[in-house]
Amino acid sequence: MLKLIHGADLHLDSPFSGLTPEQAARRREEQRDLLDRLDRLAREREADLVLLSGDLLDSQRCYRETAQALARVLGDIPCPVFIAPGNHDFYSPRSVYATLEWPDNVHIFRDGAMERVDLPRLNCTVYGRAFTAPHQEDSPLAGFRTEGEKGVLRLMCLHGDTAPQSNYGPITPEDIAASGLDYLALGHVHQFSGLNRAGDTFWAYPGCPEGRGFDELGEKGVLYVEAEPGNVTAQFVPLCRRRYEILTVDVTGVASALAAAAAALPQDTQDDIYRLILTGEGEVPDLAALERALAPRFYGLTLLDRTRLPRDLWARREEDTLTGLFLQAMWDKCRAEPDDPVCQLAVRFGLAALENGEDTAL
Repeated sequence: MLKLIHGADLHLDSPFSGLTPEQAARRREEQRDLLDRLDRLAREREADLVLLSGDLLDSQRCYRETAQALARVLGDIPCPVFIAPGNHDFYSPRSVYATLEWPDNVHIFRDGAMERVDLPRLNCTVYGRAFTAPHQEDSPLAGFRTEGEKGVLRLMCLHGDTAPQSNYGPITPEDIAASGLDYLALGHVHQFSGLNRAGDTFWAYPGCPEGRGFDELGEKGVLYVEAEPGNVTAQFVPLCRRRYEILTVDVTGVASALAAAAAALPQDTQDDIYRLILTGEGEVPDLAALERALAPRFYGLTLLDRTRLPRDLWARREEDTLTGLFLQAMWDKCRAEPDDPVCQLAVRFGLAALENGEDTAL
C-alpha cells in the first residue's frame, strides 16, 4: 500500500484584498508557514510520494523569497515530490519553475504533453502535464490510456476542471474512466470533492489548504491517500491557519443586535475571519458600534445588514409627527410590497435622517 499526500491550490502570495494591508502581509507569511505544516504531515504519515496539482503560486509575479521557501521546504520532504503547474502558475521559460534551482527530489512537469515517470522502487508510475498558458480548452485526458505491466500502481498529478465547457483543462467522467489510472490527483477546484470513482479510476480534489475569501469557507487542507492497484482510500487532513466563515444572525425579538450575535457565535473565533449577516425584524442596527464591540473576537470581521423594519412600525404613520408624515408617504409608495428591499432601504435612510433632526408634533 503506497502512502501519499495530495495537495493543490496553495496560491502563495495571494493579495488578500479583503483585509487590511498589515493583515494581508501577515496572511502571506502564514501561507509560507503552511509549507512547513505540509512537510511535517508528510513526515508524520511517512509518505512515499507528494503530489501537488498546480496553482501553488497565485500568479507569475510572486516574491522570490516565497518561491525559494517553496523549493527549500519541498526539498526537505524525504520522498519524491511531483508538481503539475496550473493556470495561475503555468510553466513558461520565465516562470520560477524554469528560473529557480529545484531540489533533486522535486519533479516538475514542464510540458503540455503527458509525461510518464516510472518509480520501480515504489512499484508505481506517475503521469502528469503542465499548463503552459493561463487557459487550456482541450481535455488533458482526451485519448489517454496508461501503458505498462499489470500490478503497477498508476497515478496522475494534474490541474484540470471537471466542470463542462471549462477553459481550464476540461475533464469528463468518460475521460477519467477510460484512463486506466488507479488514482487521479486533481487541482483547480478549491473545495474538497470527496473521493470519487469513474470506472475503475478513483479521483479527488483536495481543495485549497488555506481559504482566501468568503467563497472558500470552513476547514481547508490536503488529502492523505493510501493506494494500491484497484484500491484507494483518502482522508481529508485540515492544515489551515485561519478559516473564513459566514454566520446568519436573526435579530427578531432580541433586545439588541449585539445580544443576538453574542448568542449565535461559537467559541474560539479569534483566529478566524467572519462575515455576520443580520436578518429578521428589528430597529436599524448601529453597525459601527456593533463592529467595535465584536471586532476583538475575530481576526477579521465584516457586517451586513439584511434586517427588515418591524411590521408594527408602519402603525406610526398615523402619528401627528414628521415621522408619521414620512411613514404615511412611504406607505403610499410601498403599499403593494412594504417588505421590498428598495422600500426598506428608503425608509431606513429617511428614519435615520429624522432621528438626527427634530421630530416634534405639528
